[in-house]
Amino acid sequence: MADVPTLVEQAREGRPRAVARLISLVEGASPQLREVMAALAPLTGGAYVVGLTGSPGVGKSTSTSGLVSAYRRAGKRVGVLAVDPSSPFSGGALLGDRVRMSDHASDPGVYIRSMATRGHLGGLAWAAPQAIRVLDAAGCDVILVETVGVGQSEVEIASQADTSVVLLAPGMGDGIQAAKAGILEIGDVYVVNKADRDGADATARELNHMLGLGESRGPGDWRPPIVKTVAARGEGLDEVVEALEKHRAWMGERGVLSERRVARAAREVETIAVTALRERIGDLHGDRRLDALAERIVAGDLDPYAAADELVAGIAEGITEG
Repeated sequence: MADVPTLVEQAREGRPRAVARLISLVEGASPQLREVMAALAPLTGGAYVVGLTGSPGVGKSTSTSGLVSAYRRAGKRVGVLAVDPSSPFSGGALLGDRVRMSDHASDPGVYIRSMATRGHLGGLAWAAPQAIRVLDAAGCDVILVETVGVGQSEVEIASQADTSVVLLAPGMGDGIQAAKAGILEIGDVYVVNKADRDGADATARELNHMLGLGESRGPGDWRPPIVKTVAARGEGLDEVVEALEKHRAWMGERGVLSERRVARAAREVETIAVTALRERIGDLHGDRRLDALAERIVAGDLDPYAAADELVAGIAEGITEG
């Protein structure tokens, strides 16, 4: 069993092994997870969480690495959660992001962790919210969460970050994608990377046009900026940081930051509660109560919704008695 209070204290001191151990407890759904979260709760709330998402090949990892450098120049401690596809053999992350961010490996002010999706949809790992809490409690000023390459419908990062950055690149069909619902509706800041390529200006113009369609923003509302970068050469990344800080300031002035964080916490509680209920329902497989309800459905004495109501009521009664 891990000594959670000691691990938390060491994580606060910036010891990477302690941070790694705490995140491992989170990823492994350790029996000590509740103890870990209880210990971290009073220590969180100071980090600015930035999510980076976009289609495969737009340069998310290179951009993330460049943003780490920019924030480090500003004296910020930075945590990175790089969500990689799961290995089909081990279930672990493929670690491609950590390879591309090796320039920061020896920097004590940077903590980089690759996390496997493990089949979780939405571009994030299921343990990402708790891992963000670990990095927050460990004293990171900024936490960059890079999703696995996602499509239009995989937009979970918007519910986990204070500010969402959507990356595009010219020549990858993103101009057409801009006309469709999904990933291009969640951005607070848009980045056209690889801006040295032909078509970058056209991509930015089309994106700007699409963002203007159907606008219902009032005076003072946030209009997502579009920043052109060449992340591989470090060009434009300071401008991205500037846009992020402007958005952070705007959210703080309007109370939006607090609203987003409360909504994020509510979703986290809901997810934990639903998971617990699923586990209880899973425990009922082979249980006579579930079989009896199923038999009544087959016999036509009960419909599935009424049966589900009875099942939920039974579970709730068990929770109350417990």
